[in-house]
Amino acid sequence: MAYIDIFVAPVPTANREQYKKHCEIAAKLFKEYGATDVVQCWGDDVPDGKVTSFPMAVKLKEDETVIFSWIVWPDKATRDAGMQKVMVDPRMQQDVNPMPFDGQRMVFGGFKNILES
Repeated sequence: MAYIDIFVAPVPTANREQYKKHCEIAAKLFKEYGATDVVQCWGDDVPDGKVTSFPMAVKLKEDETVIFSWIVWPDKATRDAGMQKVMVDPRMQQDVNPMPFDGQRMVFGGFKNILES
């Protein structure tokens, strides 16, 4: 069954187009290295919470927007190998494709798929 990587991060709202270009490059690499699907979402209706929320999780600042994205892999082994290749690929290095957001505030994780409907 599929393995899913999920990411939530704060992106300066002014960097939307730069972020989109960064994602286009990254998506191409993820798929080249085995991902079956890559989805990037720009926050539109992301409310502040009182106990938990996406904005709280990423310590969102006033001039930022929350992004939510996921990568679908056929299985965890493909994900592990593919992710390792993406991280060392010259096309993803900071001098070529800099991250237009604060990666230290990104929340991410890998998930086993237990249901598709």
